[in-house]
Amino acid sequence: MNRLQYEKSPYLLQHKNNPVDWFAWKEEAFEKAKREDKPVFLSIGYSTCHWCHVMEGESFEDKEVAEILNRGFVAIKVDREERQDIDSVYMGVCQMMTGSGGWPLTILMTPEQKPFFAGTYFPKWSKYGMPGLMELLAQVEKLWKTDRKKLLETGEKIAELLQRAAPALEAAPTPALLQQGAAELLQRFDREWGGFGVAPKFPTPHNLLFLLRYGRAEGNEIALSAVEKTLDAMALGGMFDQIGGGFSRYSTDEKWLVPHFEKMLYDNALLTYVYLEGYRQTGKSFYRIVAEKTLDYVLRELTDKQGGFFCGQDADSEGVEGKYYVFTPTELQTILGDDTAEFCRYFHITEEGNFDGKSIPNRLREEPSEKKNEKMEELCRKVYEYRKKRTFLHLDDKILTSWNGLMIGAFAKAGFVLRNEAYLDAGKRASDFIERRLTDEKGRLYLRYRDGEAAHQGQLDDYAFYAFGLLKLYETTFELPYLERAVQLAEMILEWFGREQGGLYLYAKDGEQLIHRPKETYDGALPSGNSVAGYIFAKLAALTGAPKWMEKRDKQLSYLAGAMEGMPSGHCFGLFAMGEVFYPAMELICVSAEEKPSAAFLAFLGESREMGLSVLCKTKENQERLAKIAPFTTDYPIPDEGEVYYLCRGQHCFAPQKDLKELHRLMEENV
Repeated sequence: MNRLQYEKSPYLLQHKNNPVDWFAWKEEAFEKAKREDKPVFLSIGYSTCHWCHVMEGESFEDKEVAEILNRGFVAIKVDREERQDIDSVYMGVCQMMTGSGGWPLTILMTPEQKPFFAGTYFPKWSKYGMPGLMELLAQVEKLWKTDRKKLLETGEKIAELLQRAAPALEAAPTPALLQQGAAELLQRFDREWGGFGVAPKFPTPHNLLFLLRYGRAEGNEIALSAVEKTLDAMALGGMFDQIGGGFSRYSTDEKWLVPHFEKMLYDNALLTYVYLEGYRQTGKSFYRIVAEKTLDYVLRELTDKQGGFFCGQDADSEGVEGKYYVFTPTELQTILGDDTAEFCRYFHITEEGNFDGKSIPNRLREEPSEKKNEKMEELCRKVYEYRKKRTFLHLDDKILTSWNGLMIGAFAKAGFVLRNEAYLDAGKRASDFIERRLTDEKGRLYLRYRDGEAAHQGQLDDYAFYAFGLLKLYETTFELPYLERAVQLAEMILEWFGREQGGLYLYAKDGEQLIHRPKETYDGALPSGNSVAGYIFAKLAALTGAPKWMEKRDKQLSYLAGAMEGMPSGHCFGLFAMGEVFYPAMELICVSAEEKPSAAFLAFLGESREMGLSVLCKTKENQERLAKIAPFTTDYPIPDEGEVYYLCRGQHCFAPQKDLKELHRLMEENV
């Protein structure tokens, strides 16, 4: 075993038996490189990454590769999910040097952490036009001894280019940015299969969330139909696990049939959120069913007994991608008996198959059903139980604060829209877990928890995504501690990640300082911390009415607007955050004589289609604490009995209401 045996990361532990003398990212590795005068070989990946497994099997388990690595290099392994800061810096290097990126990420650098070579996957030996790792390592080992000056100059140049990277300039956010972003998405829209662009297709839920809000606010039916088409197609294809629920990472083909089979927590969190919003806006029960199946999958397979949510599940079983998920009619006959033919017709499972001679269950070309097929549901349960016993599926069981924040938001959203206490309780338990296990005595966040250990200083995404989840919990429960903690986290974002020139850094000012301190704004598979922070500041401005949060909102949105220049559609969560300003939703204050808002009021909110509705609830018990966050609420008197509702839209407020039917009429008339 190598040094990785002492780590907690599932990815690092996967490599503990490699003959490579791996280090984790620690100062002792760089000290060794300086002392022994060797370059550093940095390999970054994650435990559910298919090509990471391939490269390990081909190279890192190979004694020849290990011999040259151990002789001529200091080898470091990094879990990108635990150290987003390191991954972000060196992925930026790879994209700068090669024009592309991905995982596994391979970097060669000096002991001072300055990179001179970057790439992704390498086979052991050159083939199909790809350079081989053995040849690469041999060449670098030789150059390090005979022509080191060239390598050092490259490292210095790359480090300098990173430092000189032009910061985004602030610009005025305008409705034209939202229009351009929507137009860019719709130009790439696949009218036959849904989604945007060509294969491989990624779900990118925040693109759909933005289009949904844009389409509703602008009355743009084309945008709304694009969202519905995509939501339908993704859930009918093989990217959605028809047997056990939940979504895979992306589709390798244009019609969402053949996925890259790994399941990630963040995809399922964001997709659940947009399917719930789709259900809320359209009333299509199919979207509710998909959201429920996804949430139930997370509860069954990605939830720790302490309440936190695990990272994800692997694409591979027994070294074969997708083996866990595919079937043949003959195999199903042993499980389903006389029901096999009907089940196979329903899920398009055939003798010839659609994936390496077997079939990925799917409902493509079928119409979305507004009701569950109870017989198929029961047969799926039988197949699901069989599937669990048939082959092993690796679970990455670390708990990340950032991804948990998104999943908390999804469960809270489900509690709000579906009035489902079990889902809401799951979100609450996860929040409790973060407060108990991933928070220090000063209220600052850790990044990761696993096997009894919280580790790594929280980064921007941890604070922003968790604050997002807390705001959703407040919107569902109106329990003030969730709002208070969200405000505290927003304050910490400004203190530890902010800068006078605008925008937010990825890691804290007192964190480990790498060769570059990035500020990410691009909304890729995950929305950027900057975009989510913009949304947080905008929501706090609406909820509290405080000039401070209005100022921070405006500055952050201006920074995002500057970063969007030339491609707004690459910043869709940032555009969604701008919608809080350009599509001002109604603001509603419920003032109650009781300890908490009534069940009737909560149900009323759950049925509302208003996307950006901001709601505060004031009671006798919370009025003093609420006034510290939202001072304007002191002017709203507590009634002797029942509830009084104060509704505003834009700069106009309406007469107070005591009747929910009248409140509903008022809201409908002023949409």
